[in-house]
Order: sequence, then C-alpha cells, then structure tokens
Amino acid sequence: MQSSALALSSSTPFLKTRKPPIPNHNTRLTSISFSSSSSPKSLDLTSAHGVSGSSIHRSSPLCSSSHFGSWLSSPSPICDGLSKDFSVNATSVPESAGESAKSVSLIQTLQLGSLFGLWYLFNIYFNIYNKQVLKVYPFPVTVTTFQFSVGTVFVFFMWTFNLYRRPKISGAQLLAILPLAMVHTLGNLFTNMSLGKVAVSFTHTIKAMEPFFSVVLSALFLGEMPTLWVLSSLIPIVGGVALASLTEASFNWAGFWSAMASNVTNQSRNVLSKKFMVKKEESLDNITLFSIITIMSLILLAPVALLMEGVKFTPSYLQSAGLNVREVCIRSLLAGLCFHAYQQVSYMILQRVSPVTHSVGNCVKRVVVIVTSVLFFGTPVSPINSLGTGVALAGVFLYSRVKRIKPKSKTA
Repeated sequence: MQSSALALSSSTPFLKTRKPPIPNHNTRLTSISFSSSSSPKSLDLTSAHGVSGSSIHRSSPLCSSSHFGSWLSSPSPICDGLSKDFSVNATSVPESAGESAKSVSLIQTLQLGSLFGLWYLFNIYFNIYNKQVLKVYPFPVTVTTFQFSVGTVFVFFMWTFNLYRRPKISGAQLLAILPLAMVHTLGNLFTNMSLGKVAVSFTHTIKAMEPFFSVVLSALFLGEMPTLWVLSSLIPIVGGVALASLTEASFNWAGFWSAMASNVTNQSRNVLSKKFMVKKEESLDNITLFSIITIMSLILLAPVALLMEGVKFTPSYLQSAGLNVREVCIRSLLAGLCFHAYQQVSYMILQRVSPVTHSVGNCVKRVVVIVTSVLFFGTPVSPINSLGTGVALAGVFLYSRVKRIKPKSKTA
C-alpha cells in the first residue's frame, strides 16, 4: 500500500505528502472461517484481545478504507472478494439438501418395487408347489395345517432372535382377533380345496369375484351402500367369471364352490376387522396381527385335520401310497415358506401404500399368477375362456379405481 500512496502523491503536487498510518500490531487476525451452514453474516473473526468480529471488520486495514480516505474513496477489493466468495458458498446448502431428498425418495421407491416383486414371486411359487403337492397328496386340511405350522415356526424364530418385536397381548385382544383367525383359517382351507380340484388359473379367476362379496357383506353388516360407479364395475367381474366358468376344461362343482367359499370368508375377515377390531390405542400393527392370526389358525385347524383326515403324513404312509417322500416333503416345505412369506410381504406393502394402491397391486398379481400357472402346467385355455378371465380382471381393476371416488355430501 505504501508504494501506491507515494506514486499518487508524486503525480499530484497540490496534495501534501504524508505517510500512511501504521496499522496497530496489537490487533491481529488469528482466524477467518467461513461456514456455509451458518447465516451469511456469521464471519468468525477473532483478535488477540477478544475484540468482536464486527469491530474488527470496521477497524481492520484489510476491510476498511477509512485510513486511506485522503487518497481514494473506493471500497476495498479484498472485502468484496471475501463477501462474494462467502455468498456463493452459502447458496450450495439447499442444492445438497435437495439432492439428498431425491436420493432418499429413490431408495424408498426401489424398496417398494422390490417388495412388490417379492410379493408376486412368492405367490407364484406357492401356487406352483402347492398344486404339485395337492395333485399327489389330496388332503387339503392336512396341507393347510402344515402351512400354518411352517408360518408359526417362522414367527417364533423372528420373536426369539429379535428380528421383530414380540408383542404383549391381552385377553381382550385375543378375543377380538379370534373371529379374524377363524375366517382366515377357513379362507386358506377353501382355497387349497379348490386348488386340489381345478386348475390354478381357474381358482384365481373365481377369486377375482372378491370385490362382489366385499360390496354385499359391507352393505349387509356395515351399512356401507355402494355408489353407482362401484355397482357398474361389478358387472364385468361377474360376467367375466361366468364366461370363464362355462368354458373351463377342468371345471367341477367342488372346486368352484370351494373358491366361492374362499371369497366369502376372506371378505368376511375384512368386514370383521372393521366391526370387531380392538380399540385404536390398543391396536396392533399389520405384521404382528398376521403373526398372531397364523398361530391361532394352527391351533384351530390341527385338531380338525386329525379328526377329518387322520394321521396320513408319516413317511411310512407316504411310501405305502407310492409317493416320493423326499420330493413331497421338500415341496410342502417350500410351499409353506412361500405361503407365509407372500402374505407377510403383502402386509408390509400395505403399511407403505394406500389400500387402493394395494388393491391394484393385488389385481396385477392375480394376472401374473394366472399367466405363469397356465404356462408352467400347460393348462388348455380356449379363446372364450381367456376373454372371460380378461374381462373379469379388467372389472377388478376398474373396481379398485372407482373405489377412490367418494360420494358428494349432501348440503342442506
């Protein structure tokens, strides 16, 4: 700074030449820190004598032109550079926050997509392995009991190793869950009975009529009257199932009525969960509720299996029936694992999305199961049968969409 002052004084003789003031060496800048996370004005400028940053900013020769006012009155380029650099650094905070939010959203989307994929995959393998077992071992009550047994072992495994928190259940909660466990047991039992009698694709085509029974039972027991849009969506469902049933090669009445009974019991479970569920402050999460229902279903169905079908699951009996014991046991175990896994993943998805989204996903799942079972088992399908199945599934999709339309409230 001295050289510039001398040059200016020599070129202007009408000004008195004077030395620039010597800065006070007792005041020393020890640290200058810029933090992009703090406010734009927060500069940490500390002196050796504890002088505040604002006073240093006013008195420091680096940041003030008051000592050189006799020669020029322009702002200090050093301070301008510092302020510009600091303001640029501060603007980078919202950009990083936005990028982190996008990454979190992307991770959540990938997790949800993975859950849907597992839901479909487990369901496909359950239907394939279950059908293979029921073909050679026509005892649906024993098969269903074994599947509940596998699920019960899996639940206790999660609770024992703290993979999921073990709940504290009161007697009142168990009484409230008991009706749900009963209809859950019957629903899965009737499904297995239908799968043992007819093709997998036909069972799932009949089960596409679940919305019809949901509307009927909700109107009878809950007083929920359907809208015109909902009633209209039921027409293609009923018509498509009727068309597919008339042209089904594997049709028989036992399999048909078993699938229909499965629809009634499964939808009764939904109605009962609304009517008899425990109070909100005592309610359980979906996975815990499903775990308890699985255990209760095993307790309910095991005595029935012994009374109806007897002890027909020993290796000696399987060998006497001419079955491959190892093959039947492995497929039964895989079917039981997939049975519990796909239902638990379904509840995990339901905790993340709305019921309408879950219903749409369930409709897509039924399409995937029907197509894969037809391809795997080589089920003969006529064009009219395919048309009926497609119309029924389209009606289910339409039903899941129109359920979002809420009736307008009447204003006085």
